[in-house]
Amino acid sequence: MISTGTEGIVLGRKFSPGTHWDAWVKYPFRPGYSHVGRVTAIGDDVSESRVGDRVATRGPHSSHVQVRSAHAVRIPDQVSEDDATWTALAKIAQIGVRAAGHRLGDSVVVIGLGLVGQLVTQYVRLMGAAEIIAIDPAEMRLQMATAHGATTTLAMPASQALEEVKRLTADRGARVVYDVTGHPAVFPEALKLCADHGRVVLLGDTGTPELQHLTSDVIRRGLTIVGAHDRHAPADPTAGIEWDARRMYELFLRFVSRGQMRVSDLVTHRYKPEQAGQAYAMLDKERERAMGVIFEWL
Repeated sequence: MISTGTEGIVLGRKFSPGTHWDAWVKYPFRPGYSHVGRVTAIGDDVSESRVGDRVATRGPHSSHVQVRSAHAVRIPDQVSEDDATWTALAKIAQIGVRAAGHRLGDSVVVIGLGLVGQLVTQYVRLMGAAEIIAIDPAEMRLQMATAHGATTTLAMPASQALEEVKRLTADRGARVVYDVTGHPAVFPEALKLCADHGRVVLLGDTGTPELQHLTSDVIRRGLTIVGAHDRHAPADPTAGIEWDARRMYELFLRFVSRGQMRVSDLVTHRYKPEQAGQAYAMLDKERERAMGVIFEWL
């Protein structure tokens, strides 16, 4: 699965000097991290996998990868390879949802309905949100969000959504607002859409953080800003479980196997690896018409 946001930033060098992107990305760079395959060999001390298992891994775009056993999770029989390619992305969305501290009946705004935004919409539905307002200028993305749990969609930029969000939330704003865009101009708009003492979750990792600016909403209305990133592995002391990466992968796959989450209808494009240039050119010019884009190695 192509991580369209991350890979677009990396391959287009859309990040500022001195950022963590700048420290991480060195060319030539091998993109990709949401990979599915079959186990062909295991190390002497590996007990989690057997040769022949279908596994979701953190491998890059490649025909063969070597991964840590902790990063290779067996795919349930009821889950297709296509569905399992979403596993690493689903973990990122799950980290954001855990950081939000949801309550039953929450009003939620999701800004940016790309890959992670679509997954966040489904997670917050499972968490019992009463109102899920999806904001994105692209109609196709909004139709997908509606099919997966969004209660209202707004085909507009976040900067134009305040009046509608206020109307839908009895003039309070949303208790939780997700900025999944990675665009620095969206952050101050997300703050406006949040209810007093609400929470804004930054789940879109911008390449230009120096362009993100606080507004008076933060102090004046007592907002909480939470950063959520792939590298976080939150613990839930109330459940007695540490939700590490492996457990989060397994939870997503369990939801899919039960039909509680659905991603099969979010796949829009498939390419062979030799068509990579065509795939990335399409995403650069027509990203709004793409969602799940998969490389098929066989």
